[in-house]
Amino acid sequence: MEPLLPVALLLLLLLLVPLALLARRPRSLRTPPLRLLVVAGSGGHTTEILRLLSCLSESYSPRHYILADSDEMSEAKIRSFEQKRAETFSSSQILCNGPGTCVPVCISALLLGLLGIKRAIIVYVESICRVETLSLSGKILYYFSDYFIVQWPGLKEKYPKSVYLGRIV
Repeated sequence: MEPLLPVALLLLLLLLVPLALLARRPRSLRTPPLRLLVVAGSGGHTTEILRLLSCLSESYSPRHYILADSDEMSEAKIRSFEQKRAETFSSSQILCNGPGTCVPVCISALLLGLLGIKRAIIVYVESICRVETLSLSGKILYYFSDYFIVQWPGLKEKYPKSVYLGRIV
């Protein structure tokens, strides 16, 4: 058992150091211009995220999208949306609203920030359909996002770090 103790301590250290760095990371204020990575899910997620984007100021640009190769409908909606709004910008921000694909993207962004390569502000907006509990993506990213927005007052009570802005989609 003794030979395993140093290995266990090393693994524990490797897990705790990134968590400590995340806890100490400063919460920066939004300073335009901001690049934006948008994680689009299929169906209703794409519709909601495009509604969110239409409410953002022109300083959130350029926008980059991640979506499934097979999701041709979302791609067409995004292309149409972007044809109507085209600009250029400089800091980084990730906006997502719940598809499972946003979790690895956000975790990757956190790791890039921890390594000092690129800092990104993560804004997570819980889907309007989540009235009483968070989605699985929300439960994971609640702890890592810079801004966690909910659309129901009951969720704000359960999750004090969240920001309640009312219905925004």
